[in-house]
Amino acid sequence: MDNELIKKQLTDAVEELIKEARYSRPGDIFVLGCSTSEVLGLRIGKGSSQEAGSLIISTLIPLIKAYGFFLAVQGCEHINRSLVVERVVMLRDQLEEVNVIPALHAGGACSVAAYEQFVDPVVVEHITGTLGMDIGDTEIGMHIRHVQRPVRLAVRQIGEARVTSLMYRPKLIGGERARHMK
Repeated sequence: MDNELIKKQLTDAVEELIKEARYSRPGDIFVLGCSTSEVLGLRIGKGSSQEAGSLIISTLIPLIKAYGFFLAVQGCEHINRSLVVERVVMLRDQLEEVNVIPALHAGGACSVAAYEQFVDPVVVEHITGTLGMDIGDTEIGMHIRHVQRPVRLAVRQIGEARVTSLMYRPKLIGGERARHMK
């Protein structure tokens, strides 16, 4: 695992996504789904790496905060794709806390790292973010506000994992005479 390369790929991808996501504002939620197995070139769920998870989360926390967003880290299907967030987000958005502590093979390395590195972590079942990044095909779409638009980034991989990014855009309404923002 090339730590410096992963940090650079991750930083470049996040910065590009945030610049593209023009409807997202400070205070919004950035959703991360990540398979560290895929980052290492293995099949999802077959080689979880706490070292990779810790590296990814420690890189993301200051970066996401610098742009004024809150990070929500999705766990795997073994914890029903629940998300680790800061307690302040749960309280602000009136989210319901669920009783689970992520583990390496029940939640995944990134959700464990978020639980360890956040100031006051809690786990919630549902969230609605305005932008997000999926590293390794973990399927974060259920946690991104509608309407979702895929964002094709210059960075297509982090480590060996495919990167898919989503951003929210407001619904286009009206007939043929309606005008819309670009």
